[in-house]
Amino acid sequence: MLTSDMQEVPKEAKRHVEAVLKALDILECFQKQPQLSLKKISELTGLQKSRIMRLCGTLISKGYLLYEAETGQYKLGPKIISLSRSYEQSNDLISLARPAMKYLAQETGESASLFVIDGLNRLCVAREEGTYSIRYNIVEGQRMPLYAGAGGKVLLAFGPEEIRKKVLTRKHIKQLTPHTIKNPKLLLQELEKIRQDGYAFSFGERDAEVAALAAPIFNHEGKICASLSIAGPISRFSREHNVQHLKILMATAKRISEMLGYVDQKEKDFSK
Repeated sequence: MLTSDMQEVPKEAKRHVEAVLKALDILECFQKQPQLSLKKISELTGLQKSRIMRLCGTLISKGYLLYEAETGQYKLGPKIISLSRSYEQSNDLISLARPAMKYLAQETGESASLFVIDGLNRLCVAREEGTYSIRYNIVEGQRMPLYAGAGGKVLLAFGPEEIRKKVLTRKHIKQLTPHTIKNPKLLLQELEKIRQDGYAFSFGERDAEVAALAAPIFNHEGKICASLSIAGPISRFSREHNVQHLKILMATAKRISEMLGYVDQKEKDFSK
């Protein structure tokens, strides 16, 4: 059994404590929804409500969860934010990308997100809000499909072939919106175009009202390690908007890649 940095896990670490696993299952329920009721947590985990209340009580006492009595909803607590910041400080990708993402969000006005591959999904590991009052809202830690949306398609296009094959052969690719590319052959053609262009565009693929632009970020080995995207309401993504913002997006992704040690990235003219 190996960790992400390829170090062996001590034998003692393989002995699972059931209560800890169940508590972590509860925390993972909040990846897709910021607030959950006791009933919803029970549905998602399959645990009895009485057990959930005990586990949530412990998580609340340690600051990992908060409970709003008025709404009967649980939500993540401040300790989670503290841990995520500690992780960010130890992660070169996020710590290096964060200032550039703030610049990107400020210059384009659109919210900027950083995604990495997580199994057959993409995971948002960093997020910077744009300046517009109407924004596309996702949260750090949220998982989404690789096959729908610009940020996911970039990871799928430039990522490992084995992941691409698994996604393209999955029979349960869902038609999330009328614009979701569900046909594997058409999706493969789209991915080939993304590799040629060096960026991806999506128009209502995961959320019918959202458009996005995304570019790859490469590490010192020349391998993709993340995708950087901006997203907002479809009404704001005109051709003129895309041309202007694509230049800024590509320059920002290039700068982050170079800070990670990547060299010899081909430059393209994105005004055509």
